[in-house]
Amino acid sequence: MNTKALTAITAILVFPVAVMAGPDEENLVINGELDMTSVTKAPAHLENLDTIYSGWHFRTDETQALQIDDFDNPAMIFVDQAVDLFATVDGAAGESCASCHDGVESFKGLQASMPKVDAESGKLVVMEDLINRCRTDRMEADAWKWSGGEMQGMVALIGLQSRGMPMNVAIDGDAAPYWEQGKEMYYTRYGQLELSCANCHEDNWGNMIRADHLSQGMINGFPTYRLKQAKLISRHNRFRGCIRDTRAETFAEGSDEFRALELYVASRGNGLSVETPAVRQ
Repeated sequence: MNTKALTAITAILVFPVAVMAGPDEENLVINGELDMTSVTKAPAHLENLDTIYSGWHFRTDETQALQIDDFDNPAMIFVDQAVDLFATVDGAAGESCASCHDGVESFKGLQASMPKVDAESGKLVVMEDLINRCRTDRMEADAWKWSGGEMQGMVALIGLQSRGMPMNVAIDGDAAPYWEQGKEMYYTRYGQLELSCANCHEDNWGNMIRADHLSQGMINGFPTYRLKQAKLISRHNRFRGCIRDTRAETFAEGSDEFRALELYVASRGNGLSVETPAVRQ
């Protein structure tokens, strides 16, 4: 069987019946008072979308309801745990996060600009890098596991300080080569199924594929509490799962490849409000 024929059969198997069911028209308001920008004009660097939508608009009414009230949001359990960790002394230096930072509120605005290029090293860094650098260099403590509960709870707590602020990730200057790398990955077909990120989140967003309502793949709400896994899910964990689903060997969490992909995907959501921590199915 030739390659084109195999690809055609694969498309039929993966997208058996694509039913169009676009995003809903509800307004995302947190705790009845924080109006979120969940629909907005696509940033100028996006070539194939005119309007961008938060993934919240593609979830069921029941899932949406969990996110709009912090009392009901299951992610807040992990955020509360992170509040305690922030003040907990750990490591040989006898310090906690609070030893250096006045309060977690001082991180307001940080999540909206991440990932970014570190001025000293010239390398692209994500939130997990910043947290583990503080732990190992300043606290002299062990690094946290990338997708572990402690790490993602802290990422969520820091991200929460920027909730409601517009995503504004820089893609020019020193960030440009990393952004280009991430963009190339986004459009590269992976695995036996020969699927790219764009095949689902650009070509088929709004479609119902089996039981899944495909979104535009925005990551402005990560780490996200995923009901299917009953825990906070990191961005890289979700990337890994998507590539694995194409039946390909995937990249590792914390890899340079996923850092670049995170930068590109985050930039696709420039203008949407930070929703951390979001709730998804």
